[in-house]
Amino acid sequence: MVETSNGGILEEHEQVMSEIHLGCPPGFSGPCISKFTFCLPPLDADWRSHGETGSVQGEIELDKDGDIVVPRRPLNRSCCLSIQHNITSSIPNVGLQVWRAELVLSDFVLHKIHTSSEFEGIVSLELGAGTGMVGVILAHVAKTVFITDHGDEILDNCAKNVHLNSEMFKYRASVYVRELNWKNSWPPTMDLENWETEKRFSWTSSEVEEVQGASLLLAADVIYSDDLTESFFKTLERLMSQGSEKVLYLALEKRYNFSLDDLDIVANGYSRFQSYLKDADECESLEHDDSMPFFVGKPIDLTQIPQYVREYNRGNDIEIWQIKYVRRKSPSQ
Repeated sequence: MVETSNGGILEEHEQVMSEIHLGCPPGFSGPCISKFTFCLPPLDADWRSHGETGSVQGEIELDKDGDIVVPRRPLNRSCCLSIQHNITSSIPNVGLQVWRAELVLSDFVLHKIHTSSEFEGIVSLELGAGTGMVGVILAHVAKTVFITDHGDEILDNCAKNVHLNSEMFKYRASVYVRELNWKNSWPPTMDLENWETEKRFSWTSSEVEEVQGASLLLAADVIYSDDLTESFFKTLERLMSQGSEKVLYLALEKRYNFSLDDLDIVANGYSRFQSYLKDADECESLEHDDSMPFFVGKPIDLTQIPQYVREYNRGNDIEIWQIKYVRRKSPSQ
């Protein structure tokens, strides 16, 4: 059984359906492949550094009549992502479906790719990756992407989606599908006894070391039950307290339910999520305090993020949060 954020109980065998799949043939079972169309920046990687006119370091090109040649902006490329997913799933296997927050986070990553070089050449880790869509998109510009989730069926599906779309990133990035159970320790223990049977999604010591140097963490729709939210933040603390400084971009959907305790429609899961975060004002007041480490959260203005992925309705209940981890200062600081 799974306890939901509003205190309800769902049996693990119960089937649920993402709103993205509404309208699909009723009773359809098993995996299917859907196409998601979006835009990528032009192949001319130097375009962003050339400015809006495309001139380089003030150079001006003239035509044969002596008129200034204004370079045309290269056209964006339309890409099609093939994603294998289920139409419905049991509660433990919700990662086999495509969820709206996953698509909004994809929009966010695509916007970063279009407008900046922030994600170029980075090492990144996606938590609770589900179908792996966001990590596959990021692989277009990143150096290394670790796509992580829990359970063989979900991980097999992730690996299938990496394979289906490998031509998109043409192996510019190293992409690894790895097991990361938030209820287990991090770094993961190396089970040498079962290494041969588990090695497909197991971590190597060099991969764990590479994650320590990651700068970006991503997660979508991982806030839906209180126990998992607690495990998620414990894992997040272990990841962000070690190695280089990291930032997490987390997309979530505010799900409203009627609460008997409040006698009102509330988003308890969202409130539980916010309880783990301090805002910027609280952070300033604790700046000189010898307090425990804490997370600082800031919502992203989604009105500034265009919709790049075409086949969905974004709705009004999705948010993306930028989350950073403020480490405890050493006595010498």
